[in-house]
This record gives sequence, C-alpha cells and structure tokens, in this order.
Amino acid sequence: MTDRNTGARALEVGVSGEAAKPAGNAAFSVDHRSDGASAALAGNGQAGQATNNENAKGKTRKRRKRKRGRKVFARDGEALAQTATAPTEPATPPKNQNASGQPGVVDQGDANPTSTSGVRRHHANDLPVFAALDLGTNNCRLLVAIPSRNGQFRVIDAFSRIVRLGEGLSSTGRLSGPAMDRAVEALKICGDKLRSRKIARSRLIATEACRSAENGAEFLERVEREAGLKLEIIDRRTEARLAVSGCGSLVERDTQGVVLFDIGGGSSEIALIDLTRRRSARLANHIVSWTSLPVGVVSLAERFGGKTVTREVFAAMIDDVATRLNAFEGRHRLNHVLATPKFHLLGTSGTVTTLAGVHLDLERYDRRRVDGLWMDSCSVDLMVEKLLGWDFQQRVANPCIGADRADLVLAGCAILEAIRAVWPANRLRVADRGLREGILSELMADNGAWQDRRKRVAQP
Repeated sequence: MTDRNTGARALEVGVSGEAAKPAGNAAFSVDHRSDGASAALAGNGQAGQATNNENAKGKTRKRRKRKRGRKVFARDGEALAQTATAPTEPATPPKNQNASGQPGVVDQGDANPTSTSGVRRHHANDLPVFAALDLGTNNCRLLVAIPSRNGQFRVIDAFSRIVRLGEGLSSTGRLSGPAMDRAVEALKICGDKLRSRKIARSRLIATEACRSAENGAEFLERVEREAGLKLEIIDRRTEARLAVSGCGSLVERDTQGVVLFDIGGGSSEIALIDLTRRRSARLANHIVSWTSLPVGVVSLAERFGGKTVTREVFAAMIDDVATRLNAFEGRHRLNHVLATPKFHLLGTSGTVTTLAGVHLDLERYDRRRVDGLWMDSCSVDLMVEKLLGWDFQQRVANPCIGADRADLVLAGCAILEAIRAVWPANRLRVADRGLREGILSELMADNGAWQDRRKRVAQP
C-alpha cells in the first residue's frame, strides 16, 4: 500500500538533532505531559567555508540570506511549511487569522523549519511540542507542531498512510487481521516519531472503525502492546466538534452560515454553524445542529461496489445517503441563511480535496493549492460528472486519485451530492485539514501555549 502523504520528508525538515531517543515500547498515552523543553528544530547552521576573496564572501552571504527567506514545502497532503490559507481560485486574500483573531488558525508557513536563523532556532527550542494522531477507517495520520503566532501553530513533523482499517467491517462487523496489521505497522512509525520528541501534550484518537467493530477494544490493546500508543475512541459528537475546530480559519469574517462536512471512511460528520450572532473565539461554539451518518466512502463502496460504478449505481448510493439525511431532524436549522451569498459549504475529506485536485488539473497533488480553494457549484458539478465518466483505470491514472482511492472516490462523490441536495450552496470551500488540526488548536488553547509564548516574546 503506497502512501500519498508518507511524511518521509518531514524528518528531513523537522527532526531535531537533539531529539530524545525512542523509549522502547513504553505506551505513549493520551494527554501525555513532559516537563522538558520541546525538541529543537534542525538548523542549517553550516554556512560553508569562507574564502579569502571578499567578493566571494559577499556572494555567500547573499545566498545564505536568500536561503533563510525561502520557505520549504513538502509535496503531498502533509506539507510541513505552508500558508494557513492557500491561494484560492477565485482568489480571496490569504488570511493569517480567523475572524475573531483567536485560536483555531493553522499556521504552517510562519517560518522555514530549517532556517539558519539562530534566533528562530532558539525560540523553537523554548516552545512546547504538541501532537495529534487520528486513526480513521481509511487513514492513519499524525501531526506534531509548536505554537507560533497567536492562535496558530507550525507543523514540524507529519505522517499519513492509507491503512484501510475498516476494510470488510461493514459485512463482518469485525476488523480483519490484514487490516489490523497494516494499521499497527503505521502506528509503530507514529510511535517512534512521538518518542523521539519531548511532547508537552498529545491526543491520540480512533474513530468509526474502532467505535463500531466488535474487536475494536481488543485491537487497541494490541496497538498499546506493539506500538506503545494508547488510543482513545472518541464519540461522534466529539469528532464533529474537532473537525469544526480544525477548519475555523477558513470561515471568513462576514460569513453568516456554514455546513461543514467530513466524509470519512466509515462515517460522515456534518455540523451546521450559525454565525448570524456575535462571533465567539471558537467556531465550534456556533454549532446549532450536527449529525454523524454511519456511512463513509469505504462502507458505501463495499456495499454498492467501487470499481465499476454505473450511473444507476451512483444514483442508488445518493438515495441511500439521502434517506439517512432525511432522518436528521436538525437539518433545517440554517434555512434562514441558505439563500444568502454569505452561506457556503465547507468540506474536509479526501473526497473534496480529490475533486479540487482534478479541478485544478494538478500533475501531482499539492496541498498548498488545494487547502482553502473555493469551487462554485458549476465546477463541482463538472468534476463529479468527469469522475463518473471515467472508468476505474482512468481514475487510477489520475495523479490526485491513484490506486488507493480509485475505488472510493465515487462513493465520496455520492455522499457529497446528497449533502448538496439538502443544503444547496453556490460555493464550496475545500479544506485539507480537520481532526488533527482541531486537536492541536484545542490542546494549545487549553494549555495556554499562546499566552506563554507572548510572555516569552515580551521578555527582554
């Protein structure tokens, strides 16, 4: 199973030469605390050998200066240093803060993690390190970050791998042996990354697959035993709230209403957000209704088929999801803003990021261009129609889909179409962020990380 976002280059960018060595198989538990300072960012302090020629020295300094100002990007969905709100099409000015200027903004481009600047390296050494891990039905994802400007953080390490933990779950009710093996191997890598750093606080979560599987608890015991990680199974309400917290910076100041949806592998979370009243610090405080559908791309594709999807099968998928949405009693809570231009959809999932990548005709997936992208309703229609017109091999050949997602993407599109039918919107904003970013924002806010950082900056 190949990775779309392996995080392989993260080690080159963010791993400290002073990081603590792995501590064997000791369990790394939720809300783990450490009294030590955070691991240092790797600096590129080698300035090169000086020459006796004064002009050569000047050129060397200029090259070094340009290098310090250059941002380092890791391709794939886990870019380690990039802007919080990527350039969008149609363009909107990049924003460094949410409407309230409060926690919830993800800053992954505040500074080059490999900067030669001794000052930045010193500040990074003094900052606490936070970690968030999300084991879902389809993916295993990890983010490690330090707080930066108020309400923002800088990612210093990341990992993401498609493990398909929920493969076969919808028919058997149990996690299969091969699926658990894949997940454990990915979690071992995450465990090594976490133990290589002094983590101030972390939260390691598992979602729908572990929630619904008969052997979910048994599997987590194996994870603790073999990977040294103690995972927490969160409920659907918490999952929806964290998704909202992670996407707060993508909701603009004048927005009046948003339907945020997270199409997962085994479930789909939907939150209705009413912003017609005074906006508070946390976007999650404005959730007026939410639901979690027990259907995601893996479970829907397994029931209807994902490789060969005719228009009749696609319509049946949409009807299945629509029936579930019709049972959601709170779906009308945003009717008063649906017809206004200040209402939009906000999608955080592989489905919408894939659509965005196809829409942009990317030669390879680029998170910087996808995260924060606006798509109008006609563009979404065209992309869904395009994918529906492709056969399985054509979907595999697309660089933004690939073999790992080719049999799941149309199931995701069916869930998206059912959502759009209930909450029609002229605009959809794409978020390549979600639960992990929400976890990090909440951990840092609750830990007073940004207040502590302001105090350090204010000190002479």
